[in-house]
Amino acid sequence: MLRLIATDLDGTLLSGDPAAPGSTRVSARTLAALEAARDAGVTVVPASGRQAFSIADALSGTFLSEGLAIAANGAIGVHLGTGRTYFENLLAPDAQAAFFHGLQARFPGVRCVSVRDGGTTFVPQRGYVGMMDPGDHGRPDVLPEFDLDAVLSAPSLKFVVRHPEVGVDDLLAAALELAVPGCLPTTSGAPFLEVSAAGVDKGAGLTELCGVLGIERADVVAFGDNRNDVTMLAWAGHGVAMGNALPEALAVADEVTARHDADGVAVVVERLRAGLA
Repeated sequence: MLRLIATDLDGTLLSGDPAAPGSTRVSARTLAALEAARDAGVTVVPASGRQAFSIADALSGTFLSEGLAIAANGAIGVHLGTGRTYFENLLAPDAQAAFFHGLQARFPGVRCVSVRDGGTTFVPQRGYVGMMDPGDHGRPDVLPEFDLDAVLSAPSLKFVVRHPEVGVDDLLAAALELAVPGCLPTTSGAPFLEVSAAGVDKGAGLTELCGVLGIERADVVAFGDNRNDVTMLAWAGHGVAMGNALPEALAVADEVTARHDADGVAVVVERLRAGLA
């Protein structure tokens, strides 16, 4: 029996261009399908690499902006309406320092950010802000920067690394080869590497939230399109990859739906909703 829908945002739930701030939205058809599922007693949970405030901003004006969410690639589970934190898993300073210095030895131009305090605090290394595109990380145009020691000194909800010339796929390949203990690197389609504590990903976050809610994995449907969605799609009772999904997501999915800009989420939810009627 369907009890929970977990859905990624960018490239999955949201239509429009994630690289163009303000252009992404939940389509009317998809929102109507999710509202109908909610009215039938199904819990709908956005699960994103974004921070909680950015999830709420992206879903503003919908019921999703006031409910449960899994943020920071599974590192934190929160209620967007009340601010309650259900779980939080941080990356230790020694692990993130070892990760950064190892990657820096290969790519000297890398810069990093520590995201802290439930996702509200953004601590970029000097030189990072100049690499950001408008709307990156959901942050304002003017940001303070910090010495590297300050960035690495405290635990991170999510640790971010990027380079002005080296692509994110090359950074990920190097990070996986380094295999720094305590760190789990991934990508989400954004132009930076995203690092969580070992064992912390969307699948683990969904597992933890469902444990809190008393929901079995067999009663969960998950939607996603990117590398950071793979564990969530694999864990859910029914994993659905978008038509625009990367091969890694397609490989673990139970079903492939239409693209994110062709109401792919709605196509599946409408079918499942009909089964609940």
